[in-house]
Amino acid sequence: MPDLLPVPAPRVPTVLRWTGRALAALLLLGALAAASAWWALGRSLPVLDGASPLAGLGATVTVTRDALGVPTVRGATRLDVARATGFLHAQDRLFQMDLLRRRAAGELAELFGPKALPVDRRTRRHRLRQVARQAVASFAPAERALLAAYAAGVDSGAAALDARPFEYLLLRAAPAPWREEDSVLVILAMFIDLTGETGSRDAALGALRDGLPRPFLDLLAPLEGEFDAPLVGEAGVTPPLPGPEVLDLRRSAALGGHAVPPSGRPGRGAEGAAPRGPDRDLARALDGGPDREHAAGLAAVGLSPGPAADALGSNAWALDGRRSAHGGALVADDMHLGLRVPNTWYRASLAWTDEDGAPRRLDGVTLPGVPALVAGSNGRVAWGFTNSYGDVQDLVELSAAPGAPDAYLTPDGPRPYLHHAEVLRVKGGADEPLDVVSTIWGPVIDTDHRGRRRALAWTAHHPGGVDLGLLALERAATLDAALEVARQAGMPPQNFLCADDAGRIGWTIAGRLPRRVGFDGRLPVSFTDGSRRWEGLRPPVETPRLLDPPDGRLWTANARVVDGEALTVIGDGGYALGARAGQIRDRLRARETFSERDLLAIQLDDRALFLTRWQALLVRQLTLEAMAEDPRRAEVYRAVKGWGARAAPGSVGYRLVRAWRLAVTARVLAPLLDAPRRLDPRLGPGDLHQAEGLVWRLVVERPPHLLAPAEGSWDRLLLAALDDVLAALPEQGRRDLGERTWGEQNTAAIRHPLSGAVPGLGRLLDLPAERLPGDTHMPRVQGPAFGASERFVVSPGREAEGIFEMPGGQSGHPRSPFYRAGHAAWVRGEPAPFLPGPALHTLTLRPAPAP
Repeated sequence: MPDLLPVPAPRVPTVLRWTGRALAALLLLGALAAASAWWALGRSLPVLDGASPLAGLGATVTVTRDALGVPTVRGATRLDVARATGFLHAQDRLFQMDLLRRRAAGELAELFGPKALPVDRRTRRHRLRQVARQAVASFAPAERALLAAYAAGVDSGAAALDARPFEYLLLRAAPAPWREEDSVLVILAMFIDLTGETGSRDAALGALRDGLPRPFLDLLAPLEGEFDAPLVGEAGVTPPLPGPEVLDLRRSAALGGHAVPPSGRPGRGAEGAAPRGPDRDLARALDGGPDREHAAGLAAVGLSPGPAADALGSNAWALDGRRSAHGGALVADDMHLGLRVPNTWYRASLAWTDEDGAPRRLDGVTLPGVPALVAGSNGRVAWGFTNSYGDVQDLVELSAAPGAPDAYLTPDGPRPYLHHAEVLRVKGGADEPLDVVSTIWGPVIDTDHRGRRRALAWTAHHPGGVDLGLLALERAATLDAALEVARQAGMPPQNFLCADDAGRIGWTIAGRLPRRVGFDGRLPVSFTDGSRRWEGLRPPVETPRLLDPPDGRLWTANARVVDGEALTVIGDGGYALGARAGQIRDRLRARETFSERDLLAIQLDDRALFLTRWQALLVRQLTLEAMAEDPRRAEVYRAVKGWGARAAPGSVGYRLVRAWRLAVTARVLAPLLDAPRRLDPRLGPGDLHQAEGLVWRLVVERPPHLLAPAEGSWDRLLLAALDDVLAALPEQGRRDLGERTWGEQNTAAIRHPLSGAVPGLGRLLDLPAERLPGDTHMPRVQGPAFGASERFVVSPGREAEGIFEMPGGQSGHPRSPFYRAGHAAWVRGEPAPFLPGPALHTLTLRPAPAP
């Protein structure tokens, strides 16, 4: 008879039972902690609906937001709108604003601790907080009032949050009140981002001057290049290669007296040598980079290393009314910057009534921390910017005063160095004293290979170099008025493209330029005897401009724009290769009229026209004999032969051609740069954006005297460069060559500054790792963390037909529905409206008594 009694379950050991219960408890506690953290995070969300008091308002301000969170701010006066803008910036982007002011002031370590000290040490030398205070003191009363209203709005917006923004909770810190000078510091942070703060361009050219025969300075860093597509003038011509009597690399002492510094030791740079190596050179050979310690400090706080470390970028063009489908002039603008979360720009529409009863409305992008529209339209004129790479810095070689170690020579005799005792506040560590040494020309920046101190003259230090002049664009009603505003504004020098509602277009340089006497500004020079000097800033009337071009087209893309005397006025601060500008110019000349969508298509152009000749050269180099030596070369041949001629995410051939050009460039330039690098170890191919003409002449003409003997032959060099490329690929995982696409390398890495602070936090804070099309030498400039910080196309008076795209979203809060809203359209290049959409949220800001 079967046993019908239940069989007892096996006894679970006590240890296992307790372990299971403990794990369950831990999971429950973890879930509760996560839920609690998520709830706490929500306490710092901005106010979207209802009513909120705002002290200082003269009348009620209404703020509506659309599906992307873009606000439309309607107030009775400009001051009320500025106050409300500060409120919104603080609610959505307070941490971003804080980083910008601290970056310029050299106060990051106060928030991040010792890891930010290398950045603060470098920046504090400029004492930009003092510069900002002096600038504010010089502003007109109306500008001071606007800054004061904005600052009060920032503090009110921060106070209206139920909790500090999450970044401060993670850092266990509190935001400091916003001061009027902080808005000027934000502008100065853009100076640093767009011009640098070290005079590195002059330093690089100085090392070339002292380390090579003069003809090679003109070849490695020409003022004009064969790819130039200027608005005025023609492209340059690469000079013939110097003969062996000038330089012969086959001789062991080829560089002779050019090779070794007088001291017999490597030169002493400002901060030390940049890290090098095959992988770094291949990935960033033409992008440069700051020194290791400073770069690490920036990375630690989630900031971009600045213009030298990123691909050069920004496009803008304008078409007059004859060239548009609807008869209105058009402006297209995509400013390329380091990409991070949140995005650089904050979209807004601002509306108020002027004192004379005239209605005003601004649409476009603002910069959190500043109460002005940076780019966009006021209904009568529309404008955009690209970095001009005008020269607004000079390295000044100082001469020691005999018998006075703490003095230097000037045209008026010896002067003692000024010493400013700065203190770097350090969170979690001891404060660090910093002796800032300065001269009548600027702060002491470094010491060159001859042991001479060098100071930096920079327009950002000068009265009038930074101001709120751009605010006057709000009232500009004509092209002429807008160009005059731009030329007088104190800001980093930018190409300013503008159109008005009469169908006219124009270009000028926005920002002040130095007046140099006795030199052109390209190389470090001595001001000691007075024959070479700055005579302050040029009056705006001397800044070049171009109105109503005959063919109705204007374009800029960071390359040289003019020639002759106008080029002397602007100077050469390191122009980009003109290939991108030329591609834009040719697209604009390819047809007679354009719509807004046609211009967006040009912004998204990822055709690899610049690399076409390199692709053809690589195909020719891969002979049957070469492929027989290494079967991998046959795979390369197949991929490159059908490469598609686009920087497409799925293209293997594009990635290989691109990498091969960089590898060839590194090998070709290495022996030429050897002696200059011993003078300044920071010098690299990234300082030589115009060296393409020389490199191409070398690989085509193949002179034996300019080939390093170790290479054997030019054919061997070209194949060895391909081997360098293939050797670098396995570092990213051993896979078939067919999987090594451009998209694998060009994958978006758009991160929040604190995404690495806590394991797993990046999944919450960072944007998706999309494989992106585009690259450097084409209109669609795109790198993993560099690219179009916005794209817009607009006709003044026809804003409703305009297009706008932006990476990331309006809000800097990860729980906000607007944190990533709109990002997908930017990735896919889908046209989205320039103006805000229907209102989904309404917030009423009401006057309240000041506390």
